[in-house]
Amino acid sequence: MQPFENIKVIDFTHVLAGPFATYQLAVLGADVLKVENPTEPDQVRIQGPDIPLTHRQMGTMFLSQAANKRSLTLNIKHETGREILRKLVSEADVFVENFRPGALSGLGLGYDDLSALNPRLVYCSISAFGQKGPRGWQTGYDNVFAASSGLMAMTGTPETAPMKVGAPVIDYGTGAMAAFAIASALYKRERDGLGQHIDLAMLDATLMLMSSHITAHSVTGLVPRPIGNDFPFATLGCYETADGALMLGAANLRQQKRLWIALGYPEMVKNNNDERLADRKRETELLTQLMKQRSAQEWEDYLEERHIPAGRVRTMEEALADPQLAKRGLLQTFPPDFGLDKAYQVPVAAFQYKHGGAAATTPPPEMGQHNSDVLSSLGYSTDEIEGLAKEGVI
Repeated sequence: MQPFENIKVIDFTHVLAGPFATYQLAVLGADVLKVENPTEPDQVRIQGPDIPLTHRQMGTMFLSQAANKRSLTLNIKHETGREILRKLVSEADVFVENFRPGALSGLGLGYDDLSALNPRLVYCSISAFGQKGPRGWQTGYDNVFAASSGLMAMTGTPETAPMKVGAPVIDYGTGAMAAFAIASALYKRERDGLGQHIDLAMLDATLMLMSSHITAHSVTGLVPRPIGNDFPFATLGCYETADGALMLGAANLRQQKRLWIALGYPEMVKNNNDERLADRKRETELLTQLMKQRSAQEWEDYLEERHIPAGRVRTMEEALADPQLAKRGLLQTFPPDFGLDKAYQVPVAAFQYKHGGAAATTPPPEMGQHNSDVLSSLGYSTDEIEGLAKEGVI
């Protein structure tokens, strides 16, 4: 049995953060119904590097986080569409949306409206800056929050900053936090029987990813600056080797001791972090010379064998070829579909359970693929469903 079996989720989100949150629930057993405007598909359906897939409204960004979901098209600007959504919500456990604050309330679909129909409903609102406050009405994306939060200003080198991160980590971080908030609200509901309104702001989620920097700033008043691949300690950082870059991770005193002994320089071992900071320049110069004596892979193997963290800088393609992944179950494969002539993989979850763990069992749905099934379950006849299609409701 999976954790969220028999939990019904209405996924009224788009782009990355919201759909990733519901995807994490879906791979753990939740019945997730993705609701989309019939004339305006989720924009990630039509984005990605494979153009034929985007033309089919099955872009790779969508494929990456839509497995295990069903799809219903619904025009909520139509009263009948809103009526259908209310029927679905009356039987649901979770409703997730990421529209501009107030947009759904204006249509009679806000938390107060839907919780009146279903007091046990967990209603999760993901927005840019939160439901209230002077910026509550504003919108944004991952890159906007990277800029607004100060994350870009501290990323890169003094010459290249401000710099965005290479992957949409804010979207995925927000999605993970939303999934945790929803799971927590469901657990609380099991204890007190009450539904919940979750107000999650992407700016807040971004700042949570910077927690250690924020607390340091509150204590010291210092503003984080862009330092590239450097760290306060020389034994942490990126060095060029004979054939590429290596990231050293000798963070604590035990590890730096192991490193210097392994390198044949026991006299460089420090007794405390103050000594490490004071001797950083000399340590950096020595490590720069030493690391060029072997290849990155040779150094990684040599140091890891001695319990010293180190990693060759790899491309994503190289990382995916790591045999470790085959033992983890992170990636699951779907057979060729949607016009593809080869199988494709999707990441599922970053953790394993002893039993009842995450699994992607059904492929991502096409637009409205489950319209008939869903509407039939609500009591609509075949003729009525055809009529809804003609009226532009679905």
